[in-house]
Amino acid sequence: MIKILVGECMQEVSSFNPIPSHYADFIVSYGDEILSYHRGIQTGIGGALHIFDARPDVTILPTYSARAITSGGTLGAADFRQIAAEFLTTIKAAPPVDAVYLSLHGAMSAQDEDDPEGYLLAEIRQIMGEQIPIVISLDLHAILTDRMLQHSNAVVVYHTYPHVDFSQTGERAARLLLKILDGTAQPVTARVAIPALVRGDELITETGLFGLVVSSAIQIEQSPGGLSAGMFIGNPFTDVPELCSNSLVVTDGNPQRAAREALRLAQDFWSVHERLQQPLKSLAEAVQIAATTRGTVIFSDAADATSSGAPGDSNAILRALAEKGYNGRVLLPIVDPPAVRAAFAAGIGHIVHTQVGGALDRRFTPLAIEARVHLLSDGYFANESDGETWFAGETAVLQTGAITLVVTSRPVSLYDRSLFLAHGQDPTRFDLVVVKSPHCQHHFFEDWAARLVNVDAPGATSANLRSLGHTQCHRPIFPLDKDVTFEPRARLFQRA
Repeated sequence: MIKILVGECMQEVSSFNPIPSHYADFIVSYGDEILSYHRGIQTGIGGALHIFDARPDVTILPTYSARAITSGGTLGAADFRQIAAEFLTTIKAAPPVDAVYLSLHGAMSAQDEDDPEGYLLAEIRQIMGEQIPIVISLDLHAILTDRMLQHSNAVVVYHTYPHVDFSQTGERAARLLLKILDGTAQPVTARVAIPALVRGDELITETGLFGLVVSSAIQIEQSPGGLSAGMFIGNPFTDVPELCSNSLVVTDGNPQRAAREALRLAQDFWSVHERLQQPLKSLAEAVQIAATTRGTVIFSDAADATSSGAPGDSNAILRALAEKGYNGRVLLPIVDPPAVRAAFAAGIGHIVHTQVGGALDRRFTPLAIEARVHLLSDGYFANESDGETWFAGETAVLQTGAITLVVTSRPVSLYDRSLFLAHGQDPTRFDLVVVKSPHCQHHFFEDWAARLVNVDAPGATSANLRSLGHTQCHRPIFPLDKDVTFEPRARLFQRA
């Protein structure tokens, strides 16, 4: 029997979120509990299990899983040490295995470790030894590091944005790992670092320029001798030294081809990098558009995107609407634990005088409101993307004039309509809906809305990258610096 060890560590952070993440922000599971959760669902491990389960000669040894409830601020030093210690303890306690598959995100950052995934891989490699193949899957927003590549045999990366290929990525990783075990593949990896941070609609792989480069990568991966290929655009909000974009090509024992193809992908990406930025409307322009548009207008407040690591407590748009006298029907999510507590104390149907916004991120000044408590909930709900249960903490729906606020106690992902629908709010019935996400699948909002406006609001995940204040990433880099030049160079990684 072939024994394959499986583990997971998934979190994306924004270095510009002032609220650190903690151990309590993760769902931690062990052993068969991991298999029970992932088997049959659209996750990286779920996809890998689908492939492994089809092989009667394969036995799975699940070890440890730490999945962040949502993205957040930099992980506390002690919290990462606890996760790492638990993870590595289970690895050491596992019986001998033939191979390892790890589902990782790649855009974690801890207070005392810029590259948590690389650290884990280095420690796991030391435990496993040099001969055990390790294949990892990563988000295309991962900050790809030398340490990740040095201690793994191959990397597989998401091909879609917005991400809809979690399961398929796990399947690709599992097939590649089995090829290595069967002796039919000898991976050699080429990586080209590109001095660019990108954001915007052109990154949507189904319709944007970035998708053309990814399509080329897929062709490489699916060609004879191709094992894995893709593009990493990094997470521009995880401000660490190796932050940049990367092309990656893994071939079967052909370093020359791996380097040549990785350089071609990198050059194709660089040829369009200046167009991979998000045009933004000022707050004043956005409110004017909403006031003069018939039908529902969607404001994309990507600067406060909880799925990208923002705290979710920006009231910048709410304040602008009040100052400009906008009187349409508005639906807006916001994180504010004190406001929720005040609503619960008042009770459904009663008036509450409270403040909203700035409860976590002090760049926002709390805004005083008088509102009626419309609904209260425990904050547990099934998301419409894949049916997984999400937890927003105690939640209140407050109505202040024509504005409906869905106020949560903790951040929750907002890349679909789940929070709204779970709390009785149909976005199609509003004149203006604020969506705290850079992109959603088209059918959630864009397919039916009259207009989508990308708003230049302040926040920890702003697409206005120059506004963030990077201090750690290698410079110069586009668009933080002017006249950035690119001298493409492929680095090769191959395990003996």
